[in-house]
Amino acid sequence: MPMPSTETKRNAILEIAERPILRWALLSLLIVVLAAPAAYSEVGEENGETAARGTLLGNYLSGRIARNEHDIDTAADYYAKALDEDPDNVVLLEQAFLLEVANGDWDRAVTLANRLIETDPTHRIARFLLGLHATKQEKFDDAEQDFASARQGPIADLASTLSRAWVEQARGDTDKALSTLDGLSSASWAQFYQRYHRGLIADVAGRPDVAEQAYAEAFASSPGTIRVAEAYARHLVNNGKRDKAIVIIKTNMEAAAKHPITEGLLKELEDGETPPLVARNTDEGMAEVYYGIGDALAGEGGLDLGLVFLQFGIYMKPELDLAYVALAEAYDNAEKYDLELKAFDQVSEDSPLWLNVQIQKAFALNGLERVEDAKATLEHLIEEYPDDMRPLDALGNILRSHERYEEALPYYDKAIALIDEPQEQHWSIYYSRGVCYERLKDWDKAEKDLKQALALKPEESLVLNYLGYTWVDQKTNLKTAMDYIRKAVKLKPDDGYYVDSLGWAYYRLGNLDAAVKHLERAVELEPNDPIINDHLGDVYWRVGRKLEAKYQWQQALELEPEEEDAKKIRQKLADGLEDKPNTKAAERTPPGEAPTAQ
Repeated sequence: MPMPSTETKRNAILEIAERPILRWALLSLLIVVLAAPAAYSEVGEENGETAARGTLLGNYLSGRIARNEHDIDTAADYYAKALDEDPDNVVLLEQAFLLEVANGDWDRAVTLANRLIETDPTHRIARFLLGLHATKQEKFDDAEQDFASARQGPIADLASTLSRAWVEQARGDTDKALSTLDGLSSASWAQFYQRYHRGLIADVAGRPDVAEQAYAEAFASSPGTIRVAEAYARHLVNNGKRDKAIVIIKTNMEAAAKHPITEGLLKELEDGETPPLVARNTDEGMAEVYYGIGDALAGEGGLDLGLVFLQFGIYMKPELDLAYVALAEAYDNAEKYDLELKAFDQVSEDSPLWLNVQIQKAFALNGLERVEDAKATLEHLIEEYPDDMRPLDALGNILRSHERYEEALPYYDKAIALIDEPQEQHWSIYYSRGVCYERLKDWDKAEKDLKQALALKPEESLVLNYLGYTWVDQKTNLKTAMDYIRKAVKLKPDDGYYVDSLGWAYYRLGNLDAAVKHLERAVELEPNDPIINDHLGDVYWRVGRKLEAKYQWQQALELEPEEEDAKKIRQKLADGLEDKPNTKAAERTPPGEAPTAQ
């Protein structure tokens, strides 16, 4: 079936994949009690000590809840209060330290890190922060010792090795720095970081030939990585190779599509400007270490550790806009839109990312149900950037996600009017406008837009499913419709909405056995969707499994469908489905076109 409106409330940008959230292991309250017997077991009942024990427990529990909700400011405050009550509690000390790091309160974080390594000398995060702190103070022996003490596990070893290489470069020993990089794992992911940082270090050291070779190898292994292409191009133009720098950026744009960073850099290069190197000193090189690893971790689901490393990158280079954007994206995936807005507010207005950031802020406001604020933000951008279709598309998507289809249409119209010649990347705008037309019962215009979207991107499962499902429901273009739906399911076999479309299509066409098979599978994939449960109830009723049908309808009702659907479900629970003679025959496709069960 088409994506339901309730599901699209936060799906205003099409097909943004959800990422799982990896949290730090949660220690049980029992462990905390065992770790702090004085607080829970040995406290007397006199002179208000019972109240003190309650305050400690309350602060700990409140901090834990806030932490699990990624409310960093509140959690840090509660853990700090709990630690004040029980300063020798190692568990509270560690959690308070991690929260101060995530919150970017560096003075307190450094203080807590020093306390933490007195108890746990190999605490990796504490050691990393102390190493960075020592680097900023040019205490390179201390920094090297701290980074060396943090080498436990592949990610820690990667960060430690890269950091030690930068410390050695800060001492002026470039040969040792490059040799340290050679000690990294031979795994392709580790070698990618090795080549990138070899290039950065060689640039800082004034060894352009070594830098160019390293960048070339990193770029060849991943031409679509924007940061590598940027560093390579900046190196080239700073060494008198402007034409080659332009070729590198254009190659990246072909491999990874356009991006504000590469678009802005290409314009600078073509205008004859010479932008600076990505890393001009040790602090900026260290920032690249922790930004790069943090961004990768957050993107792969390691939210909490990713946030820590991103904050380390910002600690070393506070104006690193990319790190703030990565932080914001991590918070977006955790649905912490207030923190997302806070991170976006740190991006400078002269950044090439600024317009994108403002658009994403509108989506964050939408996530907070501040729809009118989001609309005002985007309307301001539309006025300021009249030739840019992105704010128009974004506002259309937000309004569409709230079923304000008529309001959304003019924004899609204006966005499409800016397209000289439709390209593949424009498919989503035609799709979105087509959905609005379909919901407003203007199928002729809807079909035209959906076909245009499919022509631009023939393998797009959203469009295949929407067109196919609607045609089946209208009993037109049945063979093509079934082909489209099957193709959507083949492209995404674990998408419950697409599997539901296939099952419901079979039901509409009278192939009840196939309908049962696919709708049962759809409910397995999306057990909390009311419409899919409702569909399965309908087909159960038609095959005579009436008790199971009523169970599915009741389940659908408990999942709180929209009121119009709920009314229909309540009617079916009361009266069942109306018996229609020859229903199965009437719903079959013409001879020769009948689909077969998969």
